[in-house]
Amino acid sequence: MTGTPLAPAPARFSTRGWLLFAVMAIVWGMPYLFIKEAVDSYSPAAVVAGRTLIGAVILLPLAVHRRALRPALRLWPWVLAFGTIEMAGPFLLLGHAEQTLPSGLTGLLVATVPLFAAVIAVTRGDRGMLRPVRAGGLIVGFIGVGIIVAGPGLAVGGTTSLLAVGEVLLVAVCYAIAPFIVATKLKDVPSLGTITLSLFAVGLFYLPIGLLTQHEVPTARSTISLVALGVVCTALAFMAFFALIAEVGPARAPLFTYVNPVVAIILGTIILNEELSIGLLIGFPLVILGCWLAATGGLVARRARPGPPPLGDAEAS
Repeated sequence: MTGTPLAPAPARFSTRGWLLFAVMAIVWGMPYLFIKEAVDSYSPAAVVAGRTLIGAVILLPLAVHRRALRPALRLWPWVLAFGTIEMAGPFLLLGHAEQTLPSGLTGLLVATVPLFAAVIAVTRGDRGMLRPVRAGGLIVGFIGVGIIVAGPGLAVGGTTSLLAVGEVLLVAVCYAIAPFIVATKLKDVPSLGTITLSLFAVGLFYLPIGLLTQHEVPTARSTISLVALGVVCTALAFMAFFALIAEVGPARAPLFTYVNPVVAIILGTIILNEELSIGLLIGFPLVILGCWLAATGGLVARRARPGPPPLGDAEAS
């Protein structure tokens, strides 16, 4: 992406930023399990249509009450661009990929989002992510994620489809681009309007495709997972996601994706009785440390700069 350099992000995470970060780490750590369950008896297109329409119906009364739809309609091309990059493409790709990929490996691949976001931020003039401590944090976090999911049954190989791996990596690229659209093109549009309009557009587009590709009677387990995707992982999650972008900036907002695989593995252990691996116990602290370093630059760096606030990230070399 090219264009006007982004305004510098806050020098440190606020308490609100950390709370939103924690919410996103949890609610977008759950979809991998729910998608895996949903595509067991729903087609990928039906899952996309279901979760987006459920989310849109939940948010519509609030959007109307707050008069948030009209501003979004004025910039409908960018709203649709956001919906395509953040929802329409990724949701379908994830559903198709998880028909062959384990949910833990999917989470690991999606955890590459901060790396792509950092590259995009640098190309737009934000040099903050190039600082040694933050760049090191990205690496440490990714190593931690790798340790967590590198257990039996999660490694690429055997019957695992390389196409599915490519699909999830493409999802990571899309997830890295979308926050920049929000921060640059939709910054003056109420987030509720953008989310609601995007969800309806994507849901209505996929509805006929979902109906045509649905060839079996859905199970109760898949249906419950689909509803959870729509309510928790779509409607509520996007509200928190937009708040996080506004609080910490589009380059650091995707850092929560490093924690998502941890949540996915824990849910698999609790719900599916999967073995709690040594990798999780070793990798989890690395993930937390990496996220903290990448988000804040490190406590030592802040203490070394008493007095007036430091230069913004975009001005740093």
